[in-house]
Amino acid sequence: MPQDATGSPPSPIGRLRAVMRRLRDLDGGCEWDLAQDFATIAPYTIEEAYEVADAIAGGDPAAICDELGDLLLQVVFHSQIAADKGLFDFDDVATAIADKMERRHPHIFGDARTGDVRQQWEQIKAAERAADGPRGALDGVALSLPALLRAQKLQARAARVGFDWPDAEGPRAKIAEELAEVMAADSDAARFEEVGDLLFAAVNYARHLGIDAEEALRAANAKFQHRFAAMESRAGGSLNGLSPDAQEAHWIAVKVAERSESG
Repeated sequence: MPQDATGSPPSPIGRLRAVMRRLRDLDGGCEWDLAQDFATIAPYTIEEAYEVADAIAGGDPAAICDELGDLLLQVVFHSQIAADKGLFDFDDVATAIADKMERRHPHIFGDARTGDVRQQWEQIKAAERAADGPRGALDGVALSLPALLRAQKLQARAARVGFDWPDAEGPRAKIAEELAEVMAADSDAARFEEVGDLLFAAVNYARHLGIDAEEALRAANAKFQHRFAAMESRAGGSLNGLSPDAQEAHWIAVKVAERSESG
């Protein structure tokens, strides 16, 4: 095992950083790792974050540990790319986030021991945004977020400045309005736009009900996948060749079985 400057084995994070430096070494490093940049690695970073979420949902500590390691590698990888370009390094990343956490928690690390913690958090974030120069209320919501999640964040940002329905009835009615516009659309381009408006309205309704639309759809996806697999099992492994009525019968049977199992 390599040793650090003191002759002692490196810390786990020190070892990981050394591994990445070796992979990115121009003299004998890994050809694939050397060819990467921020943009080519970004999709893997997003994928690894989702795999952490999947591991958490699965409730397996070993899998969570493994996936967190994969995600940590992404941070180290991006940091090494930056270091190679002379931009910043891992220590800069760690220092910046530690500084930010201390700054945003004055009730823990500072003198502000009382008051509304949530309000303090928002005020501090607003001051940080102001320091970056004039920005709109919706600026800074990442484009790479999943569309449902980004819609929620955009709507929540708009609500902060008073652009919102007073209750859930407004967005509920908006869903009906947008559905009618989808049905009235007379071209593929118009239908595309109106379906987007319909989905946006559905997210808004969920937000007013206090429901995370991204998590709700994730749960619905999992439920559908489970039910579809159960249908395939009932049909002997595949639904190919079955009539629509036969497929519907399996679907109903699976739902009835679920209700029976849940008591």
